[in-house]
Formats: sequence, structure tokens, C-alpha cells
Amino acid sequence: MEAADLATPYAAGCLLLGYGLGSIPFGLILTKFAGLGDVRAIGSGNIGATNVLRTGRKGLAAATLLGDALKGTAAVLLARQFGEGPALAAGLGAFLGHLFPVWLGFKGGKGVATFIGVLLALSPLAVAAFAAIWLGLAFTLKYSSLAALAASAATPLVLWALHRPAEALLFLALGLLLWLKHAPNIRRLLDGSEGRIGQKG
Repeated sequence: MEAADLATPYAAGCLLLGYGLGSIPFGLILTKFAGLGDVRAIGSGNIGATNVLRTGRKGLAAATLLGDALKGTAAVLLARQFGEGPALAAGLGAFLGHLFPVWLGFKGGKGVATFIGVLLALSPLAVAAFAAIWLGLAFTLKYSSLAALAASAATPLVLWALHRPAEALLFLALGLLLWLKHAPNIRRLLDGSEGRIGQKG
């Protein structure tokens, strides 16, 4: 049996592995343990690091960002022993798990940190480009969502330039999902009501 014949069952299993890891809601867990209640009741109602930051607890926001990123990284690294195809499937699963966690009625985060974590495991150079774009826009314009949207849109192009077509295709799909999850942010950016970085909810 050729190795390619094993790709589908391995990829399916790694997709499920990634989904399980990605569905861990670090923002919700950390804020509840800190005695801050349900983070979904404040700000944007999101479970991600940007909304956790609106509690005024920078340490919790940083921990949420780290946890949400590393679950994507871990999924890819664990699956890589079965090949690059399963690793990509695990990355997709982790992203879907974060966006649509079964434990929260399929209402999860918007995916930026997990997007970065998956990207880190697949292409550190592309992460550097993402970070440069995000930091430049976030520090000048103070809109986390706008910075993330621009950086995610650039990511497939960066991966293509690095001769990583499979990864570019994956991140084109992830980027489209990320933009769809940010539809309310896009509307608020257009009408001037989007919250800025550091603004409490």
C-alpha cells in the first residue's frame, strides 16, 4: 500500500484531533477562573483575547492569546508525524474548532490567534509578515480587527511567494472564514463605531 493511500484516514483523524484542541475556549475558562464571570457578557461578546482585554486584565488577555495560538500550533505539530497533508488537516480542524466549538453551541471566537498559531507551525516566515502588518496597523490605527483583516488577507500571498501553494490554499480558506466571522466588525469599522484596542467594554 502506498503512503498516499493512508492520507485520507490519517487526515480525517487529524482533522478531528485539531477540532478537539481548537475548541478549548481559553478566554472563557481563564476569565471564569479569575472571578470575572462570563466574558461573553461584555464588549463584543467574543471569547477571544481582544474582548478579554476589555476586562482590564492585560495578563488574562495575553494568556488567552497564547492559549488560543498554541492550540493551533500543537494540533499541526502533533499531526505532522503522519505527513504534511494530515498536518494541514489538523490546522484546519483547530481553526474550525475555535470558530465553532461544540461545547459552546458552535459559537466561538473569531480565529485570529488560532490562525497565527497554525501559521507558526507551518511557516514562521509567514508569521513574521503577519506580525509586521498587524503591529503596524494596530499601533497606528488602534483597531485590532482591521489589523487582523489586513494581515490575514496578505497571508495567502506571502505563502504563495514562499512557494508554499498548499499552505496558501489552506490560509485562503481560513482567511475567508475569518473575514466572515468579522462581518460585524467590518460594519462597525465602516460606520465608525468599532471599539479600539484597550477600550473597556
